[in-house]
Amino acid sequence: MTTPQPAADFVGTPLARNATRVLLLGAGELGKELASAFQNLGLEVHAVDRYKGAPAQQVAHFAYVADVNDEQAVLNLVREVQPDFVVPEVEMVAVSALKQLEEEGQAVVVPTARACELTQDRASMRAAAESLGLPVSAYKFAESEEELAAACEELGYPCIVKPDTATSGRGHMIVRDAADAPEAWTAVHRVVGDHHRLVAERFVDFDYEATILAVRSIDPETGELATWFSEPIGHRHANGDLMEAWQPLAMSEDALDNARSVAARISNELGGRGVYGVEVFVAGDDVYFSSVSPRPSDTAMVTAYTQRFSEFELHARAILGYPIDVTLVSPGASVILHADSDIQDVAYTGLAEALAYEETDVRLFGKPGAYVGRRMGLVTATGETVDLARDRANLAATKISVTATPEEL
Repeated sequence: MTTPQPAADFVGTPLARNATRVLLLGAGELGKELASAFQNLGLEVHAVDRYKGAPAQQVAHFAYVADVNDEQAVLNLVREVQPDFVVPEVEMVAVSALKQLEEEGQAVVVPTARACELTQDRASMRAAAESLGLPVSAYKFAESEEELAAACEELGYPCIVKPDTATSGRGHMIVRDAADAPEAWTAVHRVVGDHHRLVAERFVDFDYEATILAVRSIDPETGELATWFSEPIGHRHANGDLMEAWQPLAMSEDALDNARSVAARISNELGGRGVYGVEVFVAGDDVYFSSVSPRPSDTAMVTAYTQRFSEFELHARAILGYPIDVTLVSPGASVILHADSDIQDVAYTGLAEALAYEETDVRLFGKPGAYVGRRMGLVTATGETVDLARDRANLAATKISVTATPEEL
């Protein structure tokens, strides 16, 4: 395991010879927020994605088009940029390149190459969780439609079918009986591609899902690594995709302690500095590990409005080893805006009507094109209570349409 780096003792000036550079591998909506957080702390941001005009490329100092899952492409970019930090924003990155960078000391890999490797697929993720004794649901992997049917039969119905690779909740399907298994095999592969094996998980009869942000940085009082935890975040999925999230999520004291224990154990095992988004299922006071992202989480984008410092600002601070503040300042909620069709030139209507709701804001991701189900924006609201914030966000979201540019323009 790599030795923790000390806190950054200086930050240079962007576009100058002494610039402190960060290379973002992946430039989606999370990367867009991260780029701004890094820039606010004086870092020079370089963003790379597989297509031109990705959200973070629109705000970074420099933008590149390359496949971040290609070892040589990543190494070539590192030689060109000479970054101080390499920060993956997506799951599928060239781990072999990250390992080489870490071994040779060319840059700090965030949080660690090992963390990025173990969280790329559910097999590695579950193995890490089980080695720590974390409670997880029973599961079986399948590489054919026949194996999936047998796995579901053995686990019992209902069960959940997912791609082996981490996909931020996309491509999940509930199989309620044997007749659903062939459809699940086809439907999940339609989302993630035919080359992925699938995993069937025994359905946990849980009360709710929660995300705990575990933030690892240097404690200024001790000079040692320490972990801070956000207030719990609730979220709701439909058809395997994130629909809304809110903070704080009401939890019993025992359930919250158990959830934070799970988050601490898995983030300590993976190491490094930064934000870990740990998702759990909660049934009563019992907590089951679901997944972990070694980076800011889509379920926690609401923290830009609910916390003194958003998950993106916390990630930037933690990477640099700076002090952490996870104070909650207001209850809040967010609703994801999805596209309902394939659109080449995307436009939005209803923004004025949405923003008329009290304490409500809209963030459009700026993606250059849309397809059915693609996440295109976020509507967020705050309020005196979570229920009030959720009502405002949901009502405001109904006013916005993701559509094509009017022909007359």
